[in-house]
Amino acid sequence: MENIRGLSIFDIIGPIMVGPSSSHTAGAVRLGLVARSIFGEQPQSALIELHGSFAETGRGHGTDRALVAGLLGLEPSDERIPMSFDLARDCGLHFQFQDVDLGESQHPNTVHFILSSADRKMEITGSSVGGGMITVTRLDGFPVNLTAEFETLLIVGEDRPGTINAITARLYEEHINVAFFNVARDQRGGQAIMIIETDDTIPGGLVEYFKTFPWVHAVRRILRLKE
Repeated sequence: MENIRGLSIFDIIGPIMVGPSSSHTAGAVRLGLVARSIFGEQPQSALIELHGSFAETGRGHGTDRALVAGLLGLEPSDERIPMSFDLARDCGLHFQFQDVDLGESQHPNTVHFILSSADRKMEITGSSVGGGMITVTRLDGFPVNLTAEFETLLIVGEDRPGTINAITARLYEEHINVAFFNVARDQRGGQAIMIIETDDTIPGGLVEYFKTFPWVHAVRRILRLKE
């Protein structure tokens, strides 16, 4: 099973939510919300692949509607979650569900999103691990560890010497403390993904500043999920 960082029994009490199950509803909404944040906008189409318990019992618990609600930007407490399919059609989000087997290493409450817009496509895998808590484990094939328990910077760029130092030096100048820093790359000198979870608020101007780096392809600011 994928490693889930630092969870204790006190972490899985669960949030205020609409629906019968924190894992199948609140966690599912949050997975959709984070996928939307990583994508950077509401996608035009979404293929939503359900694994394990999500596939077996998720529809009865409203997982399907919760995932779509998150992609629309709704919170777990939003009373419109049961109407998310109609809202999606009104907003121009085309969605399709498919049951899949992602392998025994995956958490049973796992979803694989394939999100598309007119000019790009992105694949995101994440799990609802209990009490409404989530973890994103793969992004476009890269292994990652993103929980949205912290305000997070996601930076996609080229693997070059000095890139980590350039990012952390600027965070230091802004008095932003790094809680967790995770880097994945496809090969030396290839494409890399940085996930930087911070204890402090990340100003929008800093996101725009990092976008000016010549080796950076994309920057996303992912807000801490509401409790």
